[in-house]
Amino acid sequence: MTWNTLIVTIEGPVGIVRLNRPAAMNALNAEMTSELSHALDAFEDDPAIGAIVLTGGDTVFAAGADIKELRDKTFADVYGEQLITRSWERAARCRKPVIAAVAGHAIGGGCELALMADIIVADETARLALPETRIGTIPGAGGTQRLTRIVGKAVAMDMILTGRPMPADEALARGVVSRVVPAGRHLAEAVEIAARLATLSRPVLMLAKEAVNQAHETHLAEGIYVERRLLYSTFATEDRREGMTAFAEKRKPAFTHR
Repeated sequence: MTWNTLIVTIEGPVGIVRLNRPAAMNALNAEMTSELSHALDAFEDDPAIGAIVLTGGDTVFAAGADIKELRDKTFADVYGEQLITRSWERAARCRKPVIAAVAGHAIGGGCELALMADIIVADETARLALPETRIGTIPGAGGTQRLTRIVGKAVAMDMILTGRPMPADEALARGVVSRVVPAGRHLAEAVEIAARLATLSRPVLMLAKEAVNQAHETHLAEGIYVERRLLYSTFATEDRREGMTAFAEKRKPAFTHR
């Protein structure tokens, strides 16, 4: 497939998607979100890919939705075409691990896209913001929900109502990002993490993701119930037996992803 708004590459078992509309600060338009969905579909379907890295530029991860594309739309337009729902959320539905490598500005929809990832590696220049109220609208790609679940109501209200950016060090302290690395190191760090994850059992990683995501979507007792059932299900995999046997035999496991 020819990519007009992305750079899609593979490094061993790691699929890498780079947002590539530099003239528009990687603003997310319909073409880019459609291409992103297709790229993630391809990596999900490729048995050779164990993990996915999503990144942007060195100074801007993504500057949010393309306002020029949206400004003249009506309620009937966005409701009828299922804006966001149709093509923006593929990253949140990936079963394989998704790591966002963020440098510079992750604004509006760009911040929300990063929040869909399982792990966020931010370099020290990263700044995350949800400034939609400044242009007469609100976050709509999960920002009001995912951010609030991470940082709590008070901080989410501060960021969303005022639009203030959260710098990398604060994002790390509040649990918004997974780790902060020196400037320019974000992509290499993300690829290293992805490569390590790709050596592990893929079905087991999928089950682990499902269990963690359940914590955001239900109460504690129900989440623990689901976690327990997912744990039990790992005992149906060949990789669970191989992993435990290799541990007992003091050797590296040879996972077959079955």
